[in-house]
Amino acid sequence: MNKQPAQYNDPEDAFKEHLIFNLVYCSQVSEGVDGSDVDAIIASSRRRNAALGITGILVFGSGVFFQWIEGPKAEVMDLVKLIEADRRHEMMVTLSTDEEVRERIFPSWDMELVDAENIQEVLQDALETAHDEKSVDALQLMLHRVQEQA
Repeated sequence: MNKQPAQYNDPEDAFKEHLIFNLVYCSQVSEGVDGSDVDAIIASSRRRNAALGITGILVFGSGVFFQWIEGPKAEVMDLVKLIEADRRHEMMVTLSTDEEVRERIFPSWDMELVDAENIQEVLQDALETAHDEKSVDALQLMLHRVQEQA
């Protein structure tokens, strides 16, 4: 069977196939969560994300998750719903979202774990760009907890 090229009524429809959606969030790690829990998250992500066209990184350190997720918007948003319901973290704050025609930032990373030596700096930068009160409050609390652990 020969596959025919897609036909688009609207020229912008041709670009939708190349849109990459990304979402960046941070959250507070729930009490009792340790490295083995994070290893389980990474293993699960690697099994599922490649099939869904999702790539990204997960930064874990000082009691904070920081994650960059990229891929098709519907699949990323479905994954975010699962993440929001995950009891291994709390106070999830979306730091940014964007959808544009571009290459992936992490094209071969189905989900990589990156150590967070500078998580205070990441949280401080996020706090400076946060706009809504709920996000600011959550980021300030996370930053305070990280500083207490330092």
